[in-house]
Amino acid sequence: MSRAEASEAVLDVGWRFLLGTLQSAVPVPSLAAGAEVVAAAVRAAGEHADGHLRADLRADRVFLSLQTLRLASLTSRDVELAHRISAALATIGRTTEPQAVQMLEVAIDALDSAAIRPFWKAVLGYTHEPSADGPADPIVDPAGRGPAIWFQQMTEPRPQRNRVHFDLCVPHDQAPGRLAAAVAAGGRLVSERRAPAFWVLADAEGNEVCVTTWQGRD
Repeated sequence: MSRAEASEAVLDVGWRFLLGTLQSAVPVPSLAAGAEVVAAAVRAAGEHADGHLRADLRADRVFLSLQTLRLASLTSRDVELAHRISAALATIGRTTEPQAVQMLEVAIDALDSAAIRPFWKAVLGYTHEPSADGPADPIVDPAGRGPAIWFQQMTEPRPQRNRVHFDLCVPHDQAPGRLAAAVAAGGRLVSERRAPAFWVLADAEGNEVCVTTWQGRD
């Protein structure tokens, strides 16, 4: 599926496409109610639950994520499951909502990614994604909790700027509001040359973050 197809397929059921996954959140009044949401989602996913669904249970919200885990990518099965889960949750009075979802990545600018990747893999206890263990490929938390780390190639040393920055992937329809809030909070827009794929923002001391979306990448 293309990014545009994946995004469009779940817009009306309260999910958003972020970084090769479908993400949603379900407001709940308690952990017990959240546990009911997780159980309903697992039942709706059926035999596909273990291979596609991840759930993060909190007292006020349940975060749900869908991806074909053996491939570390999105498939039409995940779209089907999003619709099934949303429909199942509606029967118990719960709704899937996209407002609270986002995914954080950390980017390390490097002259030699192959030389530093093993260090970050070891010190963080990270691993590689399925079928992506090249010398410059991203590394990920095997438990799916910490942000992914990826390596951006530099062509020359850059001592005057931070060489680690954040990439924050947000739902495409929430990006303008997030940008406006960041600027209002004292940030500045460094670059919008690659928008809507990403905007580069900086704080008052020049530390950078990229606000990213799926758009502008196909």
